[in-house]
Amino acid sequence: MSRLSGMGGRLYRGEKSFDIIGKRRRFYALSGIVIIISAVALSVQGLHLGIEFKGGSEFTFTASSVSVAQGQKAVTDSGITSETIVQKIGTNKLRITTKTLTNAQNDAIENSIAKDFNIPNADINVLSIGPSWGKDITHKAIQALIGFLLVVLLYLALAFEPKMAQAAIIAVVHDIFITVGIYALVGFDVTPATVIGFLTILGYSLYDTVVVFDKVRENTRSITSTGKYTYSQAANLAVNQTLVRSFNTSLIALLPVASILFVGAGLLGAGTLKDLSLALFIGLATGTYSSIFIATPILATLREREPAMQALAKRVAQRGPQAPGEAVVIKGDAEVSNIVTSTHSKENRERGPRNQPKRKNRR
Repeated sequence: MSRLSGMGGRLYRGEKSFDIIGKRRRFYALSGIVIIISAVALSVQGLHLGIEFKGGSEFTFTASSVSVAQGQKAVTDSGITSETIVQKIGTNKLRITTKTLTNAQNDAIENSIAKDFNIPNADINVLSIGPSWGKDITHKAIQALIGFLLVVLLYLALAFEPKMAQAAIIAVVHDIFITVGIYALVGFDVTPATVIGFLTILGYSLYDTVVVFDKVRENTRSITSTGKYTYSQAANLAVNQTLVRSFNTSLIALLPVASILFVGAGLLGAGTLKDLSLALFIGLATGTYSSIFIATPILATLREREPAMQALAKRVAQRGPQAPGEAVVIKGDAEVSNIVTSTHSKENRERGPRNQPKRKNRR
């Protein structure tokens, strides 16, 4: 058995435990710092919207030798003085993005590129999008995001309980805000592929959160009747029981996304893959973190405010700490207590082996 699987077994049985719920203020503070950084990046730099959302013209071409300076010179030679973004993709591909231009201005830039880079006009891919179409795409993306959140909220409220739905939605908003803030910080363009990545990571984040919440519900189903553990203690055990599983699934999901991001986008220069893979990479990592360190602690905070849970916490406090050497495993409605004290072990050693009575020979 590997060390990680052995750790997972000890966490599941309650033999080892990380106090995640008890130290939730630390994780709240960490998320708060990242959220502040994201808010500053959004307010200072803002999002770099692609032409699909704001409209504009895009010229993409391949030549034997390309550079950003050559692309800027080609636009200047055409007589266009508006803001221009020139990006080098890979080693021999260039993309020039401008504001919305007329057909005559598009032709002027296309002819200037063909002349400066010595390529035919047919090899230049020209994409022109008007501002009205871009606004329509933006509205549809916002509607898709809002509709997704409403459907998820309704499902979680029906499948679990309202407070679990609230905690899950808070975690999702946490993931979206951090991902968008990092996008603003690194300056990547927001394209339709980015929106697809956002919706994908929301689904993955909720999937991981639902798995943890299902274990929390199993551990707390009859917690008020037993009166031995607070809601936070049972929720903390549920998080520990799913900790290794969340780590394994997230790592396996991040590996192919990382290969797309660093190999496909970094070395091959695929722009669409870059937009999609960055959103997926950030979102998967943030979603795993929020399902463990944000969603469940928030759920425990909401439930501990209930009068029934406050009364339960008082009963547990009056009961006092468990005896030394007592390990408790909560599995749904059943509680298995395995008490192994040094006194019991000493008594067993003093008794020695048990002598069985001799049997008489039968005739």
